[in-house]
Amino acid sequence: MDTTADKENKISLRDKVLMAIKTVYDPEIPVDVYELGLIYEINVFPVNNVYVLMTLTSPSCPAAEIIPGEVKEKIKAIPEVNEVEIELTFDPPYSQEMMSEAAKLELGFL
Repeated sequence: MDTTADKENKISLRDKVLMAIKTVYDPEIPVDVYELGLIYEINVFPVNNVYVLMTLTSPSCPAAEIIPGEVKEKIKAIPEVNEVEIELTFDPPYSQEMMSEAAKLELGFL
């Protein structure tokens, strides 16, 4: 029979990274950055280094300095993670089509 600890050990590091990212919100929008579609790529390497390619809702986003740093700190807080690299890109440019169905529903777009 699986114990709670066994179940936690079965959660992949990528899933833990994803859960951490989902705790970061754009301060102006009540939806996490993953559901907003701001995360383009998540790579977890065999040595437990994490690379995240992400964007912001606009290059002039007031939270441009805050959001990537918060994503990095949340991922670094995972005990198994060694190094974290966050890369910002604006290609392709962000659009509302990148939002998940849940985000569109939350924001009244559906």
